Amino acid sequence: MTASTPVRIDDTERIEVIKRLRRAEGQVAGVIRMLEAERDCREVVTQLAAASRALDRAGFAILAGGLRHCLEDPTGGGDPAELERLFLSLA
Repeated sequence: MTASTPVRIDDTERIEVIKRLRRAEGQVAGVIRMLEAERDCREVVTQLAAASRALDRAGFAILAGGLRHCLEDPTGGGDPAELERLFLSLA
């Protein structure tokens, strides 16, 4: 995968990733509101952890699609080293 390689996940996975990202977007907005309202630290951290998990899951789903693409078409220009680097950046 190069910088110009499109995300290669099927439509169902794409919809699920978008749902996760929208959920994370709402959770981050909630964290901001909680901080502005000076809510309890535990509540803020719990909500922030949920947003972080949603982002991680979305990233891993996108990478899994890239890995599947490389396995299905190993001559298609996918760079396993690049996928590894991206995977490790999420870990």
